[in-house]
Amino acid sequence: MSGVVPTAPEQPAGEMENQTKPPDPRPDAPPEYNSHFVPGPPGTAVPPPAGYPGGLPMGYYSPQQPSTFPLYQPVGGTHPVQYQPGKYPVPNQPVPITWMPGPTPMANCPPGLEYLVQLDNIHVLQHFEPLEMMTRFETNNRYDIKNNSDQMVYIVTEDTDDFTRNAYRTLRPFVLRVTDCMGQEIMTMQRPFRCTCCCFCCPSARQELEVQCPPGVTIGFVAEHWNLCRAVYSIQNEKKENVMRVRGPCSTYGCGSDSVFEVKSLDGVSNIGSIIRKWNGLLSAMADADHFDIHFPLDLDVKMKAMIFGACFLIDFMYFERSPPQRSG
Repeated sequence: MSGVVPTAPEQPAGEMENQTKPPDPRPDAPPEYNSHFVPGPPGTAVPPPAGYPGGLPMGYYSPQQPSTFPLYQPVGGTHPVQYQPGKYPVPNQPVPITWMPGPTPMANCPPGLEYLVQLDNIHVLQHFEPLEMMTRFETNNRYDIKNNSDQMVYIVTEDTDDFTRNAYRTLRPFVLRVTDCMGQEIMTMQRPFRCTCCCFCCPSARQELEVQCPPGVTIGFVAEHWNLCRAVYSIQNEKKENVMRVRGPCSTYGCGSDSVFEVKSLDGVSNIGSIIRKWNGLLSAMADADHFDIHFPLDLDVKMKAMIFGACFLIDFMYFERSPPQRSG
C-alpha cells in the first residue's frame, strides 16, 4: 500500500535510554548497573535527642542508635565545646607559669631578695636539654627556682659564649643571671677560670663564686677548700670573711641516693641548713637535669640565704655537670 509509511520496529525503553544518553566523558568510567534493592517496611521512629529538635544533621549518629562509632560526638550544635583544665589541653598553647606573689620592698634588704625573706626552702630545677646528648654541643644551663607550692620564684640563665662552654666544659668560667617575674635581673653570680693542672692545695687552683645583688654590688663569695676525701666550702661576706661552712659527703656523685651538703657554723657544731641534690634515677645518671633542695632557717639573714643559694650552683658545676661525650678520632 502506497499510503502507508514504514516505521522502525519498536525498541524497549531501556535500550532507548541507552541510545539517547550521551557517552560519559570521564575516562575509565565504571559501567552502570541497575540496583535491585527493594526497600523494606519503615521501622519504628526514634525520637531526636535533646538539643536537636529537628533531628541530627546528616553524618551524625544518635546515642540511642547503634553505630560503628558509638563515642562520636557532634561538633556543632547549641552546646559549646568545653575543656576540663589539665585533662584536655589545647594544643600549641604554652603552659602558664604561676609566679609567687610579689612581696613589698623591705628595709635593709637588697631589691629582689624579698622573696627569700618569706621562704625557708626552695627547689632548684635544671632544664633538660636533649640536644646536648644528640649533638654533643654544650648549651647554656637554665634553672627554675620554685617554692613548696610549685610557684616560680626566680629563673636562672647561664650567659657564656659558645667557645668557652665547649672548650672548657665543666671547668668553664660562667656568669649566671637571676631574674624575677618581671624579667629584671636581681642577682648575678660569676665564676672565674681557675687552672686545675697545678697542685690541688695551691690557692690559685681552688674554685670560687662571687655573688652580686643587685648586679654590681658584691654581697659575698663561695670559696672551695682543699680536702682529700670530701667537698668543703666557705661562705664569706663581701670582705671575704668566713661566715659559714659547707661540708659535702665523701662520695659526691650520689649514684642511687641523694647527696647532702650540710651548711654548718664555723665551729662545725650548729647545723644551719643543707643543699640536697636529689636522685632522679637514670635521668640523674645520664643527663643534666639536676634537682636541688635548699633548706635554711626562716629568720636567717637574707644575704646569707642568697649565699647558700649561690653555693648550690658552684656545687652543681663542679660535681654534677656532665658534658656531652666527645667523638674519638
